[in-house]
Amino acid sequence: MIEAHGLTKVYGEVRAVDDLTFTVKPGVVTGFLGPNGSGKSTTMRMLVGLDSPTSGSALISGTPYRDLANPARTVGALLDAKSAHPNRSARNHLLWQANAAGVPSARVDEVLDLVGLSDVAGKKVGGFSLGMGQRLGIASAMLGDPEVLILDEPINGLDPEGIRWVRSLLRSLADEGRTIFVSSHQLAEMAQTAERLVVIGRGRLVADTTVAEFISDNSAVAAVVRPASPPALEAALAAAGISFVRGADAAGRPIVTVEGHTSEQIGAVAFTHGVQLNELTERRASLEDAYIHSTEGHAQYTSKEDPNA
Repeated sequence: MIEAHGLTKVYGEVRAVDDLTFTVKPGVVTGFLGPNGSGKSTTMRMLVGLDSPTSGSALISGTPYRDLANPARTVGALLDAKSAHPNRSARNHLLWQANAAGVPSARVDEVLDLVGLSDVAGKKVGGFSLGMGQRLGIASAMLGDPEVLILDEPINGLDPEGIRWVRSLLRSLADEGRTIFVSSHQLAEMAQTAERLVVIGRGRLVADTTVAEFISDNSAVAAVVRPASPPALEAALAAAGISFVRGADAAGRPIVTVEGHTSEQIGAVAFTHGVQLNELTERRASLEDAYIHSTEGHAQYTSKEDPNA
């Protein structure tokens, strides 16, 4: 488990992280989201002891990282995929890390195979692509077979097959009861991977909830209906005091959109009034839509729209 209690980091007059409290529980993949400059990287560095909090605490399995008896066997981290020496081979890079952490050398070949780098284990890291470097970083994080994983943008530079592999790996590790905390700007992928979210903006907590609840809390629902008889449905909705918008689908067929109501609610109205529905769907915002809504005003860096665009 990961616990942050009142976590604060101040650099001069800048509060990079401001009284941040959240818990990352084992058994689920938890996504860590926030705009650029929101304090995500600083928070992760404090979790693994690379930065000291100005105040508050960061605990891994109930203990500060620096007090862990064998950190590599408790927590694995990927914070900078470019940290490997470019003139070392992938195997040698992992070997010295294994030796420093007291991990058996045989584990190196296991993690190389796990991340799909066995065939290039003898090649220098300086010649690796960005995606290969990400795989090596994940291998490094997995060396000690840790119960906690903290990964910063692990799918950056990966191709679709690699992204799917990371998604499957994280889910399988969570299913084993491990604690998985992963940051990413790839919101569509995070929606498929994470079950819970910790969202921050300007160093402060914005949300600590499930993905489904986050989307529901930060977006409106709408029912989209293709009725057999539009006038009959419109009369039923009017009788129920429900406003609607007329429209047409891609094929030019009449549809009715009802904002703020679920498909179950509209289906019940249609059933009560004996109205046949040929299609009834529910439209909710994407994770990206909900994220933009929730972090509005929390971004440190924003661009202005081109008035001539």
